[in-house]
Amino acid sequence: MELKVKDFDDYQKTYDDSVKNPEEFWEGIAETFFWKKKWTNVLSWDFDKPDIKWFENGKVNISENCLDRHIYNNGDKPAIIWEPNDPSEAARILSYKQLLEKVEQFANVLKNNGVRKGDRVCIYLPMVPELPIAILACARIGAIHSVVFGGFSAQSISDRINDAQCSLVITADGGFRGSKVIELKSIVDDALVTCDSVEKVIVLTRARIGVSMIKGRDVWWEDEIHKVESQGNPVCPAEEMDAEDTLFILYTSGSTGKPKGVVHTTGGYMVYTGYTFSNVFQYNPEEIFFCTADIGWITGHSYIVYGPLSQGATSVMFEGVPTWPDAGRMWDIVEKHKVNILYTAPTAIRSLMAAGDEYVDGKDLSSITKLGSVGEPINEEAWNWYNEKVGKGKAPIVDTWWQTENGGILISPIAGVTPTKPGYAMLPLPGVQPVLVDEKGKVLEGNGVSGNLCIKFPWPGMLRTTWGDHERCRQTYFSTYKGMYFTGDGCLRDEDGHYRITGRVDDVLNVSGHRIGTAELENAINMHSDVVESAIVGYPHPVKGQGIYAFVILDNVHHDEDLTRKDINATVSRIIGAIAKPDIIQFVPDLPKTRSGKIMRRILRKIVEGDLGSIGDVSTLLDPSIVEEIKDGAAKMKS
Repeated sequence: MELKVKDFDDYQKTYDDSVKNPEEFWEGIAETFFWKKKWTNVLSWDFDKPDIKWFENGKVNISENCLDRHIYNNGDKPAIIWEPNDPSEAARILSYKQLLEKVEQFANVLKNNGVRKGDRVCIYLPMVPELPIAILACARIGAIHSVVFGGFSAQSISDRINDAQCSLVITADGGFRGSKVIELKSIVDDALVTCDSVEKVIVLTRARIGVSMIKGRDVWWEDEIHKVESQGNPVCPAEEMDAEDTLFILYTSGSTGKPKGVVHTTGGYMVYTGYTFSNVFQYNPEEIFFCTADIGWITGHSYIVYGPLSQGATSVMFEGVPTWPDAGRMWDIVEKHKVNILYTAPTAIRSLMAAGDEYVDGKDLSSITKLGSVGEPINEEAWNWYNEKVGKGKAPIVDTWWQTENGGILISPIAGVTPTKPGYAMLPLPGVQPVLVDEKGKVLEGNGVSGNLCIKFPWPGMLRTTWGDHERCRQTYFSTYKGMYFTGDGCLRDEDGHYRITGRVDDVLNVSGHRIGTAELENAINMHSDVVESAIVGYPHPVKGQGIYAFVILDNVHHDEDLTRKDINATVSRIIGAIAKPDIIQFVPDLPKTRSGKIMRRILRKIVEGDLGSIGDVSTLLDPSIVEEIKDGAAKMKS
């Protein structure tokens, strides 16, 4: 089966076929991959338990599909182009042949250090090529990887290691992020004080800083590679894995504060990431694909490593941040490596937009043919800037909607094939069956409706469970609406049948009986000429039920703050209506964000409600100190 739809008519026909005969559709997609043994049953499922199995009894190894099967025809093709944090340091390019050799080498290192099929391995590395090498080496021998973003605190790492009972940790002496050196090994040492399951730590040299090495536990990556080389042939055959064997655990924050270990399995995840990468981005074999995400998050798993490599693509990975040493760095990378497809986050786009057009004007971005957005709904102003300044009005933008739990993109334009509209995820991909329901679970038919977004039929990339706590998986995703996967997001389906994500259901405000999505309201505020970014939370209001509290970052701070507030409210009134005007606007220097750029509205809500005792751990934020500044500002607003 062809992975890519050719035009809008082909999309409609393919989508209709995928809904009428989903098992036949996904079987055709799966047959484009290499299987050691074919499945006996395409799908069995029960959303009430939940119990989902794709490609039952099929035997496969995802590292073979990402590496070995490309060697004969494309062995010398670049698999990974690595751009370092420091622009004066040389880039590294690994061909498919070289990447396979390094993965086999490190797979043998893991075996030498006692790792076996089914063991859990915690990976806490900077964005260097050794990170995908370690991931693929785990997959090759059937070990389950748990990648932790290289900026999390010792407590966060300890929680994840203990939950998964990891036996081995892979880290580095340190890592670079902009002007900062992050002492990764030191953080791991602190974490391991409370981790009894860890027997070995493999340490990569990157920052060349002094670290503590514990005899019998800690070994150097380079020394272990040398041992494998000295043993002769470093070949490592790929382990035969069942399609439903766990591939990785990826922790995501939960409402209880305890992270959830989302479990993805081998066969379905492989098929789904490969298919969505090829189709959404309309990938052609000669193109250079640059996803700016960190591999510590699901976007990096799916669209730096597994999706692109399974399709024989060239994937760019970047160690640093888009604004260092200046706000032209990302455009320099595009120009240097002649990037064709750029996939980044609205937060990055807004920060680069705020830095000024001088950093993008004059850069040669003529290689770009397609653009993507991921992580949150992109506001209209940022969409237009991205379209005009980066895509020059010629590169279609795919505003992709999906979640850690989904494995890959679910609702999105298909580049150059299906229509686009600023702020809209648009249409479901073939094989994806979304429904909107009201609070009681009644399905809302037709167009021009808003409700809670659910998926009524399985897709291969979906989570199977939460590690060690299947009941939590059932309660979180499958208990709210019977027989459906609940995304937790609100959604609008407009008169044309196009989908717009309106934000988390708990981020939808009910103001005087009107439902107002925070994403929609933030988009309106961000349209004001002086606003860089904003975040909205609700607070108890004696008349309206819920009032609207806006945290706003300004590009230009005027002397008359009250006048600026009036200007912002006038902007909101013009775009949405007077009912959506914020009751309180607090100007802030920044917002509390995770290092992936997600705004932690939960923290803002606690501050607004005065519930300062239960804000929780802020050490994992990009800038923990900003919370105190916001608290002080909120206290002044109240007084």
